[in-house]
Amino acid sequence: MTKLTHKAAGTFAIAPTPFHDDGRIDDKSIDRLTDFYAEVGCEGVTVLGILGEAPKLEASEAEAVAKRFTKRAKSMQIIVGVSAPGFAAMRSLARASMDAGAAGVMIAPPPHLCTDDQIIGYFKQAAEAIGDDIPWVLQDYPLTLSVVFTPAVIRKIVMDNPSCVMLKHEDWPGLEKISALRGFQKDGSLRPLSILTGNGGLFLDFEMERGADGAMTGYAFPELLIDVVRLSKAGKRDAAHDLFDAHLPLIRYEQQPGAGLAVRKYVLQKRGVIASSAQRKPGSTMTAAAKAEVEYLLSRVARVDKRANLQPQSSAAE
Repeated sequence: MTKLTHKAAGTFAIAPTPFHDDGRIDDKSIDRLTDFYAEVGCEGVTVLGILGEAPKLEASEAEAVAKRFTKRAKSMQIIVGVSAPGFAAMRSLARASMDAGAAGVMIAPPPHLCTDDQIIGYFKQAAEAIGDDIPWVLQDYPLTLSVVFTPAVIRKIVMDNPSCVMLKHEDWPGLEKISALRGFQKDGSLRPLSILTGNGGLFLDFEMERGADGAMTGYAFPELLIDVVRLSKAGKRDAAHDLFDAHLPLIRYEQQPGAGLAVRKYVLQKRGVIASSAQRKPGSTMTAAAKAEVEYLLSRVARVDKRANLQPQSSAAE
């Protein structure tokens, strides 16, 4: 598998980790999910991210999940989230993932980082710990991780660490940050950097116009992310926004803190991609009322995008 570079673009799906109802990892659903992402046209898949329930896995399980996705991915690039409280665990998972054929790894900041110097120093140590031969993604997600990166700090991290090739941009509001970073590149103070955006796709329509290279998030319809990225790059602004607008109510519903993963897994199960919507405990479940709301939202999306017309069909479990 080719290693990740600053030229990475398109849509990298953030994969949930499929579980059986009893909490065991569901290998068959991992295979089906990986195939699904390839079939719809994703350039890559990111596993063991925040919504991949990585903290709930034992180290051996995390390694097995990363290897399973990577082995199945064929031509897609796999990025493995390796964030950990200590560098030994981070290095172990990063090395095992790359040896299995992953394209790169993703590192998020621990919440105790308070100053710019602490942030910059942490990522220098992390890059040294995993090895400078492993390309990595800097995850900027202050809403969940509570660590705020200024554009200047991101520039410093990228310039200090040649193996950092991508920013996963999930600040909110964050459009001006994308513009600032692209401005740094124009004035020559920042080297080339891939910028893929997250936040469930909530701002993808304008993020693309500000200079993002694509999406890295886990909305239950990755086809929508792929289409918006493609239409935006083709200059078809109204078409991109029209399709995005049709999905926006479901995207917003999926963005609820603490509830979003349950919604995402429920829709993926309805789509026949994973066998169970179960989360490993502790996890949230959907009430009958919430499921009815999602069904209603799907019916509204389906008026514009037929891919959301999820009438009862054969289950992935059959």
